[in-house]
Amino acid sequence: MSRGALLPRYGGPVPPPEGPDPTPAAHTTTTVERGAFALARCSCGWSGPARRSRERARVDARTHSAPEPLASGV
Repeated sequence: MSRGALLPRYGGPVPPPEGPDPTPAAHTTTTVERGAFALARCSCGWSGPARRSRERARVDARTHSAPEPLASGV
């Protein structure tokens, strides 16, 4: 038996998985403590500045995840 006989045949490209999109539609923010500092992080990769005030880091997270205001007059 040759080694080639053990491999499955190519069946074409694999279709995308069915079901919900694996990427979240909304930003998911958290606050992370690093020593005496706190910072906001997001699932999109964004990271806020390190803050001594944990409340200010929470505000950074809320501000980042808030929807963009619509441009008026456009």
